[in-house]
Amino acid sequence: MVKEKSDKLILGTTLALLLFGIVMITSIGVPKSIQLSAPDILYPNCELEGVDCYFLFRKHIVRVVIGLIALVICAKIPYKFWKKVAAPMFIGFILLLLFVLIFGSSNNTIARSWIFIFNASLQPTEYAKLALIFYLARWLEEKVKDVGSFQQGFLPFTVITSAVLLPIVLQPDLGSAMVITITAVAIYFVAGAKIRHLLLGAFAAFLIAMMVVVNVTHVRERFMAYVAIDKDCVEDYCWQSEQANIAVGSGGLWGKGLTQGVQKSYWLPQASDDFIFAASAEELGFLRIIIVVFGYFIIAYRGYRIANRAPDRFSMLVATGITTLITAQAFINIGVNTALLPVTGITLPLISYGGSSILATLIGIGVLLNISKYTTAYESHRFHGRGNGRTYYPQRRYNPED
Repeated sequence: MVKEKSDKLILGTTLALLLFGIVMITSIGVPKSIQLSAPDILYPNCELEGVDCYFLFRKHIVRVVIGLIALVICAKIPYKFWKKVAAPMFIGFILLLLFVLIFGSSNNTIARSWIFIFNASLQPTEYAKLALIFYLARWLEEKVKDVGSFQQGFLPFTVITSAVLLPIVLQPDLGSAMVITITAVAIYFVAGAKIRHLLLGAFAAFLIAMMVVVNVTHVRERFMAYVAIDKDCVEDYCWQSEQANIAVGSGGLWGKGLTQGVQKSYWLPQASDDFIFAASAEELGFLRIIIVVFGYFIIAYRGYRIANRAPDRFSMLVATGITTLITAQAFINIGVNTALLPVTGITLPLISYGGSSILATLIGIGVLLNISKYTTAYESHRFHGRGNGRTYYPQRRYNPED
């Protein structure tokens, strides 16, 4: 068998988004760099000794380089390797999530999501997302005939997904929980789930979400801020959404120019992290920032195309999961930054400052690129709805170990 080349469009788009993130963190990250490098100086500026205005930039470059190395390695590892290690990976990250829940650090946020190792922080949730994708793909590959069954398909799927979701919800990291839910449902749907089971799950998730909104204070406040965003809300919990709206709106069509944004310096919290899209929109304007949105559409299109032409069921489900994970998180983050969704506290993939997010995303793209080497020239999958779900028929099956 002759391998195809990796999907160049996904690779090029990934590199372009990484470069965009580097540029924007250089521009937006100066105030936070000053704060982190000189917290004890009363009136710091870049000319004072001990003040590093490019502190975030330097750390981000190192993380991107590590992530690119991981991408290259994962692009060369045959994708079936992940099926072999899916179970131990899944169990290992569940245990790590439980460890974080008990001994983890909040890292100046609401969620207890981080482990500190020497001078570096690790967010296991980002890697647990990939572990769940690999395990679900392996499990659903083996359960072709049972996917449409309530007892043999839907209930085990719910238990497997909840094993990752529960410790993340308890941190609480509801943004990541939302992304994981969307990703898991996408994999299950493509595998052949019955619509009525998905609707039942959606209804149950809605009831649980309403209970969380009513009983968890900070979630209730974020929901209230979302509802009141057009009513000049002046409460503390409205601050992030209000300032993000101001940043996006003040950028206009062409923006204020690089380094000229005001919100990043005094008003918009986490401008280089969760709200980098809004801060970038202020400096670049609508006509430029929309190119970033288009980049995620490219990843979605090419990723699902790879899934549609994947050589076997496992790789099809993995490609679906990774593509959904990246694009769902991206569009949720953009929705939060434009006040279309409540504040969730998740990063913008490939762009935001955050080592775990960058590394996990680039690992996922590396796996996706490896699958793309073995895609067929035609659609690989035919689904025929009957009995207990759709039946999977591969037209051609390539073995990456050939």
